[in-house]
Amino acid sequence: MELGSVILTIGGSVGFFKFVNSGVGKLPAPESACRNVWKWRNISTSCVHSMITATWAVLCFFLHPQMAEDLIETHSVFSHALVSFSIGYFIYDFFDMLRSQKLSQSWELLFHHIVVITCFGLAVVSCRYVGFAVVALLVEINSVFLHIRQILRMANMAASTLYRVNSMINLGTYVVFRINTLAWMTRWLVLNRDKVPLLAYTLGSVGMAIMTAMNIVLFCRLLRSDFLKSSTREAKKEKEM
Repeated sequence: MELGSVILTIGGSVGFFKFVNSGVGKLPAPESACRNVWKWRNISTSCVHSMITATWAVLCFFLHPQMAEDLIETHSVFSHALVSFSIGYFIYDFFDMLRSQKLSQSWELLFHHIVVITCFGLAVVSCRYVGFAVVALLVEINSVFLHIRQILRMANMAASTLYRVNSMINLGTYVVFRINTLAWMTRWLVLNRDKVPLLAYTLGSVGMAIMTAMNIVLFCRLLRSDFLKSSTREAKKEKEM
């Protein structure tokens, strides 16, 4: 893709997600979610992004399997467009959070978005490491269930069977598509150290270290919230019977 096409794709993506957010605002929301309408709209918009990019990332490798053999130079226009599209979403979400939340509440995600926009931006501008960026977007498979979890909690459905099933799928996909993917990417970066320029290697290494730390913390929070606490409550109920 030419630079003009990249800018157009990013701009179109920003506009698309603004439209999605506006559309979600016009749909009926659960009464419990009305306490924080911005969060409801933001999470719903993020869920749409995850569904689109998760499907798109899988299709990239399905339609262009050669990319899996060379994550540095080989890529298709389809995969280049995916990374550009995702940059647009992260730019949109960055400013949406910056405008609607206190910095103390959102600094972790804002920092995450800066790292992602920088790394993905390097890939689309240089037309290198696009395959590596598409691998990174496979984590969005888990993000779908992560966002559904938040939506169900906001809808006061945390005690439902649907929430329980989603929690198990969420934890399983978290390990497979988030932790394992990040571990594989870190390993790939180390093994291909000689093929990657110092600037890109440093940027990738710092980005991977930050993402890994953030994801381990989030995994512990999910495990404690959805499984350890519920197990403790069930044990207390059994003692009372």
